[in-house]
Amino acid sequence: KAEGHVEGEKVENPDTGLYYDEYLRQVIDVLETDKHFREKLQTADIEEIKSGKLSRELDLVSHHVRTRLDELKRQEVARLRMLIKAKMDSVQDTGIDHQALLKQFEHLNHQNPDTFEPKDLDMLIKAVSAR
Repeated sequence: KAEGHVEGEKVENPDTGLYYDEYLRQVIDVLETDKHFREKLQTADIEEIKSGKLSRELDLVSHHVRTRLDELKRQEVARLRMLIKAKMDSVQDTGIDHQALLKQFEHLNHQNPDTFEPKDLDMLIKAVSAR
């Protein structure tokens, strides 16, 4: 017997297995709070999402949503830096290039750690799609 989905009920999605799964979920949750973006997301097909066309819609979301996305990105960059530091501490190699380590994280633009831009959404989508 199938149970109906109740409006406003939070649906638990299975873990994607991605090391940035929590970040991905938080970005999606924040984007879905913007009515315009949510409508675009619901009507977009997979190719529009993968091609980056949907990412351009980020410029049209509300200031509050952009501020929250900026905050999420800063938290994710801090988390990645902490992981890098832990890795460095474990091997005690002082010759490690931080930028080279950051480049292995392809789900965000590490050159701009402070603001969430359309490029970040595009990179996040491409990282998930490449999996």
